[in-house]
Amino acid sequence: MDTTDAPQVIEHITKSLNYTPYDARWIPCSARFVSMGIHPRATGAINIFALQQGELKTVLELEKQHGVKCGTFGASSLDERQLAVGDYAGVMSVYDFEKPEIPVYSAQAHKSIINCIDGCGGLNIGYGAPELVTGGRDGCVRVWDIRVANPVVSLEPEQTEAVRDCWTVAFGNSYNDEERCIAAGYDNGDVKLFDLRTNTMRWETNVQNGVVGVQFDRKDIEMNKLLVTTLESKFRMYDMRTFHPSKGYAYMSEKAHKSTVWQGRFLPQNRDLFMTGGGNGGFNFHYPSSRTTQDADGILMGVGGTVELLNSRVLSTQPIVSMDWRYIPPVDNWKLTFFLSSADREGLCVLSCLDQTVRVYIVSKTHKY
Repeated sequence: MDTTDAPQVIEHITKSLNYTPYDARWIPCSARFVSMGIHPRATGAINIFALQQGELKTVLELEKQHGVKCGTFGASSLDERQLAVGDYAGVMSVYDFEKPEIPVYSAQAHKSIINCIDGCGGLNIGYGAPELVTGGRDGCVRVWDIRVANPVVSLEPEQTEAVRDCWTVAFGNSYNDEERCIAAGYDNGDVKLFDLRTNTMRWETNVQNGVVGVQFDRKDIEMNKLLVTTLESKFRMYDMRTFHPSKGYAYMSEKAHKSTVWQGRFLPQNRDLFMTGGGNGGFNFHYPSSRTTQDADGILMGVGGTVELLNSRVLSTQPIVSMDWRYIPPVDNWKLTFFLSSADREGLCVLSCLDQTVRVYIVSKTHKY
């Protein structure tokens, strides 16, 4: 691996915390981010930090009744920028930081801890109504529209089958007002794809190891690439454009680190670049010369493609459990768009680490790929 001209992973700021962080999200169109986690006394922490002259300034500190496991701005409008979180008691709450003490929406989403949450239809990205999806220890995946009290879709294990932890969920395929899919990963290695338009399970497979992360390269286009990260140091990249009746979706598999690949995140400005968090590495995806090939019976099947390791760096002795790229979404006002584009720092990311730190890093030279 020649790293002479490769992207460099540069530490910008590290801040120690008095709680264990599990997730961090940039507040859209700002130089601030939200860190979420759990205090030693099992109460929840939601803190807002601002980048200010090379330092992190604490803007807001909230303590909640239960530990906070995950959060997203994905279903919020750019005007409101409301944060949806899932906690250890199975409650999903939506907070407006203008009045953060009481949530604007709250629901008992799961029987116990909410492991994961994702949003779609907000931030001027994609189509359709704003929706949230949660996955929990009870094995359920539920879709929420915060305009109504109950979930609009509830995907639950059958009574006869063993309940498996749902560890990760992601929206995708939202390329018009009707189409939308959910990918869900489970502790036994199952990956399931649910079609929300037809209300059916579109595809499922097993990757042999517990699935800790799934992400589509983009939510607002037809399914293209699906990144699946797992325990035991491997990830898979699925080509979601071509489905074979017997072989399913084509994929390539790669060993990323020496341990669990906790995160995999595509760079929003360039969906062929992605970073994994575990032992940390940045990868460049290469499309194959042809996206499809034919099997012996002449049926089209996908081609997995290849990935190239661009750089790798060990940042901490403890796992990095969340990562979020800073991204300026498209806005309607062209003057505001011009102003924001000048402030968009491609390659700026925030990491949550189990050594009780949040870290801001800059990944350089991403525009060259």
